[in-house]
Amino acid sequence: MDKLQESRTTAVYDHVTMFELAPVSLWLEDYSGLRRLFDAWRAAGISDLRAYLGEDRARVQACSAEIRIVEVNRRTLDLFGAADRDDLVRNLPVVFRDEMLSTHIDELVQLWSGATRFGGDTVNYRLDGRRLDVHLQGTILPGHEATWDRVLVAIEDISEREYARKRQAASEAYAQGLFEHSPVSLWVEDFSRIKQLLDGLRQRGIADFRVFTDVHPEFVNQCASEIRVIDVNKRTLDMFGAPDRATLLRHLPDIFRDAMVRDFREQLIQLWDGHLFHTREVVNYTIEGDELHLLLQFSVLPGHERDWSLVQIALTDITARKKAEAYLEYLGRHDVLTQLLNRAHYSEEMKRLERKKLFPVSIVIADLNGLKTANDSFGHAAGDSLLRRAGEVLNKVTEAPASAARIGGDEFALLLPFTDERGTGEIIKQVRNLVQLNNQFYPGQPLSFAIGAATALPGESLEQAARRADLAMYADKRAQKLSSGPLCEAAE
Repeated sequence: MDKLQESRTTAVYDHVTMFELAPVSLWLEDYSGLRRLFDAWRAAGISDLRAYLGEDRARVQACSAEIRIVEVNRRTLDLFGAADRDDLVRNLPVVFRDEMLSTHIDELVQLWSGATRFGGDTVNYRLDGRRLDVHLQGTILPGHEATWDRVLVAIEDISEREYARKRQAASEAYAQGLFEHSPVSLWVEDFSRIKQLLDGLRQRGIADFRVFTDVHPEFVNQCASEIRVIDVNKRTLDMFGAPDRATLLRHLPDIFRDAMVRDFREQLIQLWDGHLFHTREVVNYTIEGDELHLLLQFSVLPGHERDWSLVQIALTDITARKKAEAYLEYLGRHDVLTQLLNRAHYSEEMKRLERKKLFPVSIVIADLNGLKTANDSFGHAAGDSLLRRAGEVLNKVTEAPASAARIGGDEFALLLPFTDERGTGEIIKQVRNLVQLNNQFYPGQPLSFAIGAATALPGESLEQAARRADLAMYADKRAQKLSSGPLCEAAE
C-alpha cells in the first residue's frame, strides 16, 4: 500500500513538474461558469451563437468573464511579463482585449457546437502592452466533459512567424501594386512551349534559324499560338481598349497582326541566339483597330532561364513620338505650304533615278505666274493662297513613282520616271485642265503656269535635262507675255 501511494505521489509530482516546466504557455482553467451561461442562453431560445455574439460585443466579454484561471506555468508568466499568477489575473483586461474578442467568438462557437477541443490564431498582449500573435489550443480534460471545470489551454507565441508572414504579404502586395499600376503595359507569359519547339529544331540539326523560318514561315505562327498569357495589368487593358482580361485575350489575333508577325520572328531569332533580354520597336493594334507604336522589352524572369516558363513583356506606348518623328521627317522632305516635296528631296530623287536607271525620265518645270503681283497688290496671304492652289493641282497629276516638288519661291518641278515625250505631253495637258477647273472654284487672282518639259536623252544627265526644261519654261513665259496680256495669262 505504501508503494502504491508512493507511486501515485511520484506521478502527481511528475505531472506538476511537466506542467510547470513545459516549453509552451499552459493555462489550467475552469469553464464551468461558461457552460452554465450557455445552458441559460439555450433555454432562452438562442440557437445561432455566432450571430448572437456578433450583435453585442458585451456578450463576448460576458463569456470571458465566466472563465476562471486555476493555474498557469512558468512559461506563461515569462511570455506575458507577469511576476506571478495573481499579477497575471489582475491584468487580464490588458492581456485579452481588442482583436482577441473577435477571434474568441470562433473558440466559443466551437464549444457551443459540442467540440471538446478548440483553437485558432488570435492576439494577446503582454502586461507592458506589447502585442503577441499566438496560436491557441484548448482541451476539456477527460472526465470533465459534463461540467467543463477543467480545461487545459496551450498558447504558442507565433509573433515572429506572423511578422514574417505579414512582411511577405506586404511585399507581395507591393509587387502586385507595382505590376497592376505600372504606367507601362505589362504582360506575364509562359514561353515554355516555344522553348521546347526551338530545342526540338536543334535536336533535328537545324543550325540557321533565320533560313529555317524563311523556308517554313508557318513555324513562326505555330510559336505564336503556343504563348500562354498568365496576367496583364490595368495599363494593358486601357492601352488596347479592353474592358477586361477575357475580352483582351479573345482579341489577341486583332492586336498582334500584320507587321507584328515579322517582329515576332525577329524575337524568336534573338531567343534562338540566346538573348533572353531584348528590346525592339513594334506595331500592335487596339481592339478598335487603331495603330499603336510600342517599345517592347522582353525578359525571361530570373530562375526561369531553363524553361522560359515565366517571362515579362513591357510595352511602352511611343505612338505620339513616332507621329512626331514622322511629321519631322515629313517636314524635312516637304514644303509645308504646298504639301509638295522640297528642293532637297527633289535633288535626292534625281540622284536616285539616275542611280536606278529608271529611264526614260522626263522633267517638267512650272513657274507660277503672278505671284509677285498677288503679294504686292493683295498681300502675302493672297500669294500663299496661290501657292497652295498650285500644290493642289500638281499633287493631283502625280502618282508614284512620279513626284512633284517646289524648288523655288514660285518654281515647281515634276519628275516623271518611265515617261517619254508623249506621256509628258499628256501630264502637261492634265495640269492645264486642272488649272482651268481650279480657277472656277477660287475667285480672285487666277492661277496659271509657264511650263517647260524635257525628256533625258541617252547619255544625258537629269541635271542637263532639267536645264533644257527650264529653258523651255522661260520660252513659254515669254510667249505668254507676247500674247494679249492678262487675259491670255488668265486663260493659261
